[in-house]
Amino acid sequence: MYLIQFFKKSKSTLIFLFFFTIIFVPILYFLVKPKSVLPVYNPVDVNPRLVDDAVKHISKDHKVLDFQLTNQNGDIITQKDFEDKIYVADFFFTRCQTICPIMAINMGDLQKYYKNDDEIKFLSHSVTPIMDSVPVLRAYADKKGVIDGKWEVTTGDKKQIYELARKSYFAVLDEGDGGEQDFIHTEQFILIDKKKQIRGFYDGTDKSEMQRIIDDITILKNE
Repeated sequence: MYLIQFFKKSKSTLIFLFFFTIIFVPILYFLVKPKSVLPVYNPVDVNPRLVDDAVKHISKDHKVLDFQLTNQNGDIITQKDFEDKIYVADFFFTRCQTICPIMAINMGDLQKYYKNDDEIKFLSHSVTPIMDSVPVLRAYADKKGVIDGKWEVTTGDKKQIYELARKSYFAVLDEGDGGEQDFIHTEQFILIDKKKQIRGFYDGTDKSEMQRIIDDITILKNE
């Protein structure tokens, strides 16, 4: 009789432990496991060759500088257009026949992926703003399938654009002053969060890097 009761109790215990293991252990793991968090990049965290001397000492609270650019429709674009947005930035020029076409395809794929997500935008800066006038940008945007309001393809003051590249986005290796002879050419895609902070750098010519951007944007949206 005692043995029968013992085995009944043991059976109940085993059943309890079984269901506890398959139901509560995964829940417990989910609650206690560390959440993925993207780094926040400040000038001291980046390859010094990519950082302008004027900001190399900054170790916290780095944000993208305010800007005033002109998009493919001739509209003025500022930080207000990216308020409460996560965005991917890059640098290009419409006559480029090397890395820029590949970058445009990859940016276009990201645009398609986030077409219906109002939290996500894209910002391209022309590095030859004198040649890339509004009509030129409009034709380029039409050719690349740019969605107005989703992907801003911009021109503007050259010194401002080059300062953004070097002091805000840390996108280029070469030094310069944004003058007439200065020229930058970079494959970098830069991920910016809603606080105007840099959260990731990616090779815009590498298709596999686009998935990494998508994964990182998911992390940002869950922060």
